[in-house]
Amino acid sequence: MAVFWRRSKEDKFSSSVLGLDKSLEELKAQEEAVEREIGVRFSRAVEKTRYSINTRLDGIFEGRKQIDDAFLEELEELLISTDIGVATTFRVLDAVRRGVSRQEITELGALKTAMKKELLSILRHSEERGVNDERSVDDEIKPYVLMVVGVNGVGKTTTIGKLAQRIKSEGNDVLICAADTFRAAASDQLEIWAERAGVQIVQQKQGTDPAAVLFDALAAAKARESDVLIVDTAGRLHNKSNLMAELEKMKRISGREVPGAPHETLLVIDAVTGQNGLEQARQFMKTAEVTGIVLTKLDGTAKGGIAVAIAQELNLPIRYVGIGEQVDDLMVFDPERYVNGLFN
Repeated sequence: MAVFWRRSKEDKFSSSVLGLDKSLEELKAQEEAVEREIGVRFSRAVEKTRYSINTRLDGIFEGRKQIDDAFLEELEELLISTDIGVATTFRVLDAVRRGVSRQEITELGALKTAMKKELLSILRHSEERGVNDERSVDDEIKPYVLMVVGVNGVGKTTTIGKLAQRIKSEGNDVLICAADTFRAAASDQLEIWAERAGVQIVQQKQGTDPAAVLFDALAAAKARESDVLIVDTAGRLHNKSNLMAELEKMKRISGREVPGAPHETLLVIDAVTGQNGLEQARQFMKTAEVTGIVLTKLDGTAKGGIAVAIAQELNLPIRYVGIGEQVDDLMVFDPERYVNGLFN
């Protein structure tokens, strides 16, 4: 299975070993240019949040000779206002207090460094669960079944289209399964995105049993030897028990047809909805065995701290972030870039 949409640098440079014309130096230069572009786009995506944090942090620090209780109270208010979450805020404040007591934090630069270190630690810890890298799955398995879940309105359909484009661009054969047959026009919207990405889609009329659509898609994926099957699912059924039963049925069918499937179950969360979106995620996780998070519309909010709250409270890796409306505006989440982007 050629699933390399999150390639390591060694993978990206392997073309030089295959006898292609480009020299190693040219490949490295190209890679560095790509890395710079990714860094710039990531920085722009969290610009509103960065402005909120840095401007206010500079303001409350200005004129102070020491970090006292009054300062920590203002810092607490600042962090909570970015939707970083209460639990995360207290954890960061504890780290700051320890640094102050040891006289390691006496000026603004040291304070920001301590905060960045704590936030990065939270994000790194969340990567220990779920699926943080698709290469952890046996590369002999075909197709790689990637199920996408989330409540209606969070950008699930858009995310699937962008994922299909991203994975296809790495040379993989991608098939989309339109198994959200309960929402009017869901299949039509997905068909438009499939056309944009240049991939095939398996769909049936509205009201069809989603598991039946999935069964047909799995058969089609195996027949055409597709590398990846991306499965859309219902965002909401009549009640939670219906939703859970439907997802369980789809999971059984995929596991019966392809060993270990679904190999990933991605939960899509809208960053703009902040803590409300996090609460939706908690409820949804009761009905699905989620392995990772996609955070959409990160560029549309000044409360981008929600990424840390998600990692802290759901304890799952953030796999991708949406940073725009274009088909290529879905990026692999990089904890270090994200944290640096909040402060630098």
